[in-house]
Amino acid sequence: MMPPEEESPAGGGEGDGDSGLVLLQALKSSSTRKGCDPFAQTQRSKLQHRRARINQQINKEMRMRAGAENLFRATSNHKVKETVALELSYVNSNLQLLKEELEELNSSVDVYQNDSESISVPMIPLGLKETKELDLLVPLKDLISEHYGEEGVLFEKEIKEFMELRQAMRTPSRNEAGLELLMEYYNQLYFLDSRFFPPTKSLGVFFHWYDSLTGVPSHQRALAFEKGSVLFNIGALHTQIGARQDRASLPGLNQAIDAFQKAAGAFNYLKENFSNAPSLDMSTASLNMLVRLMVAQVQECVFEKMTLLRSQHNFLARLQLAQEAARVEDVYLLVHQTMTQAHVKDYVPFSWTTMVHVKSEHFKALSHYFAAIALCDCPAATDAELPEQEKAFIQFHVTMPEGPSLRVLLQDPEERRKLGKAHLKKAIMKHEEAMRIHGLCKILRKMDILQEVLSFAHKRSLSKYSEIDHEEDFFETGDAPDIHPKTHQKPEIKSPNFSQVKVTDLFHRLGPLSVFSAKNKWYPARRVHLMRGENGFGFTLRGDSPVLIAGVIPGGCAAEAGLKEGDYIISVNGKDCKWSKHAEVVQLLKSTGEEGVEITVITLQGSEGPRAADKKAAAMSSGSGMLKSNKENSRKSLMNSKSASTLLVWSKKSKRSKKSTYGVPFTAVGDNEAMY
Repeated sequence: MMPPEEESPAGGGEGDGDSGLVLLQALKSSSTRKGCDPFAQTQRSKLQHRRARINQQINKEMRMRAGAENLFRATSNHKVKETVALELSYVNSNLQLLKEELEELNSSVDVYQNDSESISVPMIPLGLKETKELDLLVPLKDLISEHYGEEGVLFEKEIKEFMELRQAMRTPSRNEAGLELLMEYYNQLYFLDSRFFPPTKSLGVFFHWYDSLTGVPSHQRALAFEKGSVLFNIGALHTQIGARQDRASLPGLNQAIDAFQKAAGAFNYLKENFSNAPSLDMSTASLNMLVRLMVAQVQECVFEKMTLLRSQHNFLARLQLAQEAARVEDVYLLVHQTMTQAHVKDYVPFSWTTMVHVKSEHFKALSHYFAAIALCDCPAATDAELPEQEKAFIQFHVTMPEGPSLRVLLQDPEERRKLGKAHLKKAIMKHEEAMRIHGLCKILRKMDILQEVLSFAHKRSLSKYSEIDHEEDFFETGDAPDIHPKTHQKPEIKSPNFSQVKVTDLFHRLGPLSVFSAKNKWYPARRVHLMRGENGFGFTLRGDSPVLIAGVIPGGCAAEAGLKEGDYIISVNGKDCKWSKHAEVVQLLKSTGEEGVEITVITLQGSEGPRAADKKAAAMSSGSGMLKSNKENSRKSLMNSKSASTLLVWSKKSKRSKKSTYGVPFTAVGDNEAMY
């Protein structure tokens, strides 16, 4: 669970500087990293830079407004109050203009569409969340010195490498490499969290991110905010990849379906594992809306796939197309209802809400059009075809149409024409409604391709209606019943697969996480000089990385030197042994001459004795894979789940040997122990 939004230190809300400076810094630090594209001269990159500039202006205006509001509350001077009220009015007006400009940028969905000449309905992609630069050099060096007892300056290379990775992930390329870059950084945050974020102390660093739709800045000290924002960008990048596919081809449609399903999975994962979000785009209501929007866009792609795969000259195939279109209309209607809810409607761009409404009406019109085509263009059912067509048609309408029996309807061309005409009438009405709603939005009116799609579908239905309309028709065209929605490919919400991008702990040199982590504390390292006695050194060793002293013989050399059960050996004769295997440490001890051996050990606080050490090791090794823990605000269930993951608490697959169980008393030396 995220803590409430915190106040930043003085100056913490300033902008990043102009976009040129940001790009220059990005080029210096990460332009060669795969998946980073800071200087891509495309419409998308220019859009991102304009969004960043507006974000900075919004941030500045909000700070001015906060100052003016504080002054207004603090002063009792009437003239000052009037002046401040006037200033507040001016600032609020500027903010409104900036937000409208940002909304128009976010509504520029054509920027993310493919360059194909084929005509297809535009999809709704998301822009990436912007973030400020972050300097971790001093905070991490200080913590390394204070907590780990190491020289912080010796880890400058690792810290700078992490900062370069963060800089690179601010401008990911719009392809698989860009997704891998974001995933790599997201996975590295696991190690950063484990190494440098103690549960009882703040690192003193603020993570600044801008809302993807409003540009409103938010900041928190909690690393979960950083993780959640990166995960949001993974979902947003999937939407951009899905929107740019050429959906006139089967491979393009399959890629679009996959991308939108993965976007839905990322947003759904974020919704289930992230709470108390400081920005609206990551609130439960917004994420729920985004998941439904992505599912609807998957369903739309499934319909387009059906039109490519199925022969439209077949009666049953056309009925299936009509039901697929009805299903698309159904899911877009749900999205529209979600977008018009109280907590969402003032936040979502009006152009999005309008486009979703347009698509709902458009696909309802298409469902009636394909129903009419099936009835009017396909020959009447033969006796052999009748049972199969009856079975399909009886489940086709929400309510059965009035008139003759189903058998007569399917075999009488005139009855088929009458019902087809009623469907076309409804299709034309819905096409006109879609065009009317489209005309209400200034931004959508500028989108030529959407206007072209709506106009084409409307003219096609009018043409078909004119074709089947007879002058001698004196009957009143009835109201066609709605079509029962049905799909042959249910959308799948694909959760992020974090294990697909393997990462190595940049701060590997600090030692194994099972011991050397932010949540563990240990007493200062002790150097002990040991001489080998007649019965050896007088202790029992277990485990790997690091090797544990599992038992000490009373009165032996080790006991006299001050070694205790639960000590970890971190060096032998000056050689670092934090990552050494059991056999390697034994070999170093055996190679000792008459002069003896000098070993350095540490003892975890609260782990005096092997049983406590065993509990700590078991807690660290209970996971199975990179991200196998439960909700970040439900730590109690961490050890009971192997499917959900969290933004705050991750577990790492243990690399400890089977010799690492420490629960046996020294007097009962087991098969996995060795006495020296």
